[in-house]
Amino acid sequence: MLILLPPSEGKSAPSHGDPVDVASLSHPELADARLRVAKALATVSGQRNALTVLGAGVSLAEEVARNTTVLTNPTAPAAQVYTGVLFDAAGMATWDEAAVACAADRILISSALWGAVTPADRIPAYRLSAGTTLGRLGNVTTFWRPRLGTALTTESPLIVDCRSGGYAAMWSAPKDRTVAVRVERERNGKRSVVSHFAKHWRGLLVRELMGQPKDPATPEELASAASGIDGVTSVELTPGTITLVVAG
Repeated sequence: MLILLPPSEGKSAPSHGDPVDVASLSHPELADARLRVAKALATVSGQRNALTVLGAGVSLAEEVARNTTVLTNPTAPAAQVYTGVLFDAAGMATWDEAAVACAADRILISSALWGAVTPADRIPAYRLSAGTTLGRLGNVTTFWRPRLGTALTTESPLIVDCRSGGYAAMWSAPKDRTVAVRVERERNGKRSVVSHFAKHWRGLLVRELMGQPKDPATPEELASAASGIDGVTSVELTPGTITLVVAG
């Protein structure tokens, strides 16, 4: 099983730790590309129009300023740096070293800065979203697509895709083995697609899957595991998609 996750916009900045070593991150063949993006981000973040370019509000000025020293800032495992709704629901920040090491073989987190990382990879906090254009480097999604297409390979019989559209565009997982996770709310007999709060349910799915004694290898086994999540009233499978139906 391989679980594909988006990063979180919100991140916890480590207070201590060595700077990032791009050669030690998973998929080290991406090291040169990671340095190019990091240097481009540092340059753009020091410009007067940095907030506009990065799509950040004034309240995020400190985070953007921190980008200028992203290669020398302290690092921590990605499991602790990413702190958004999905990661909170997964309980990732509370995982011990053994759990993080186990997740390193099962979870891949998309990153506009690093391309892709595992929960065990040590990274600094940063502010950069998919689709952003960084000066001469260009659009980061376009930059990463061919490089990740070459570097990311997996023999996993089942790929669980929890990414949002922008990050899914960075790498197309093998369609014949990939199941995208969709969340719908049922209220008074009517269904509606859950958008932002879907991250919470995807996080709960990650928590459930990481607690299974055996990795699911088929969509049917995935559906069986998902049905054990509190609040999920039913699970539906269609080709390439699993839908978690939750109560309204």
